[in-house]
Amino acid sequence: MDLEQALEQFDAVDANLRRLEKVWEELRQLVPDGVVFAGGSPEDRRYQDLCRAYRQILTGLPPIGDFCITSAPESLNVIAQNRLDAQEVGFSEALVSVEEGIDQPAQEIDEYRFRLNQARRELIRERVLQLASQINSLLPELKDRVASDNQPVEDDDWHSFVRAYTEIERLTGGSVPKKARWQYVRRHIAWGQGQDLHDIARLDWPSVWKEIQNSLYSEFEALPVQVDNLASLVAAKPTGPVTIKLNWSAISADDFERLLFNLVADARDYTNPQWLMHTNAPDRGRDISVERIAVDSLSGTKNQRVIIQAKHWQSKSVTVADISEATAQMSLWEPPAVHALVFATSGRFTADAVAWVEKHNENDEHPHIEMWPDSHLELLLASRPHLAAEFKLR
Repeated sequence: MDLEQALEQFDAVDANLRRLEKVWEELRQLVPDGVVFAGGSPEDRRYQDLCRAYRQILTGLPPIGDFCITSAPESLNVIAQNRLDAQEVGFSEALVSVEEGIDQPAQEIDEYRFRLNQARRELIRERVLQLASQINSLLPELKDRVASDNQPVEDDDWHSFVRAYTEIERLTGGSVPKKARWQYVRRHIAWGQGQDLHDIARLDWPSVWKEIQNSLYSEFEALPVQVDNLASLVAAKPTGPVTIKLNWSAISADDFERLLFNLVADARDYTNPQWLMHTNAPDRGRDISVERIAVDSLSGTKNQRVIIQAKHWQSKSVTVADISEATAQMSLWEPPAVHALVFATSGRFTADAVAWVEKHNENDEHPHIEMWPDSHLELLLASRPHLAAEFKLR
């Protein structure tokens, strides 16, 4: 099954879930207050029909992992009898339990919706990032070539951008809130003039891209834990040394980039992290742009723009050629000005590369270059074990 076929299945399940949500909403409104047994009223018959529809729609909602919706709406007579029994018992806990039982389908529907969105994010993530990389490469080049006027854009790259953006809309569906400038992009695509292209590149796409980044990875997804009770670990009094050495081979190049992104996003003196993608880069890598907050007690606070290049290399070291080439390309990411360029690698730097960087910085050349080898990253992650755990580096 290819991605299109998989997405069709997700879309069908989403459509069924929406129908179930609509049926449940009407069902809940038909549940009377107090102890009311069903008769032959039109409302009662409508409730029964909706219960049948609810059970039928459930057949179109397959399990997601180990979870599926199992609760069905209770009949009106069962609800009335349960309420009557609870009132006769006279305990508030019994009354609460009855009402919770009535609303149990709602709890399971919400859980299914949460898991469906989570699964869809995982399904589309890689393809969306590929398309966004293409857009982040196309738009700056288009903006340089096309004037900001009211003439139609006649450029093959414009049509490539439109196709990529339209596919992103299709892929993300309801898994991204789309509170950013999605509608503005669509409107400017419809007009298709030079000024629309410039608005997309300057305002609309940066807003959309930031929301995509924030939505593709959820901080509310649990990591697997292999212990039932932490107190049992303490009671066992485990001994032995601990290691700060990380298993870099356990993650992919994309995961390494995401690790660095999360690392700077987690740091208190860094703000506004963004991915910069350039599909023409030799390694198809993504640079990370972030603002470093420098506080001076006399001069105040300054924000310095930092670009981080990720090199998930273990079989080779970063060379002078790698550094000099990337340094020369920093103009692609300006404006705004780049104050520092960081090379972060899961490997090492050659001796010549270290000497080249030291000379570059001693001569106060632009931009300032920093080297983050594997040993430096291990030190950073030692104080952030939650990130090491999230990426299964230990």
